[in-house]
Amino acid sequence: MNAYPYFPVGTVHLAVVDPGVGGTRRAIAVEFANGFLVGPDNGTFSGLLSQSAAIAVVELTNPDYWRTPQPSRTFHGRDIFAPVAAHLASGVSFTDLGNPIHSTALVQLNIPECVLTETGIAGSIQYIDHFGNLVTNIPGSYVQGKTWYVKATGLTMTGCETYSDVKIGDAIALVESHGWVEIAINRGNAQSQLQFELGDTIELAFES
Repeated sequence: MNAYPYFPVGTVHLAVVDPGVGGTRRAIAVEFANGFLVGPDNGTFSGLLSQSAAIAVVELTNPDYWRTPQPSRTFHGRDIFAPVAAHLASGVSFTDLGNPIHSTALVQLNIPECVLTETGIAGSIQYIDHFGNLVTNIPGSYVQGKTWYVKATGLTMTGCETYSDVKIGDAIALVESHGWVEIAINRGNAQSQLQFELGDTIELAFES
């Protein structure tokens, strides 16, 4: 969801997070206005599907574009997804890859949404990056031009613009590079220091 907008039109994105490999989950390719997705139908593409309408979807049933007609039961990334993505990037017609299915039939994860309240926005932690920064599900556009702060687990963090707006080791709230409100520690690890976990509730409030 975050990476897709930065790639050229027509890019083929291959993503394989596939604990159900070899089971009943479908192998799919999805066509969007600006590019394609190839991977398992297990919710991996939920974020992008929640923001962009799919033009077409196919189940990857044509073995002519697999590495082998008898793929490994445990390595579809090698035997199905990567070859299909390569063929698609080389000009093979999208419709030749398999049977069409409707986008509403795709598996989608229950992505949390933020909710407007009387004083601000109620949200949650949707992602923790490798720096320990806590990315919420609140779009940064909601706080643009406003004075705001975040409250969570007894802490209050003023909304700022850069990490260096607070002292080293202090907590801060700001809009991160992909446009979401984030909780961080200046030169520190917010996840380990503040003990937040995925799904934890946060409250963003505006100053009147």
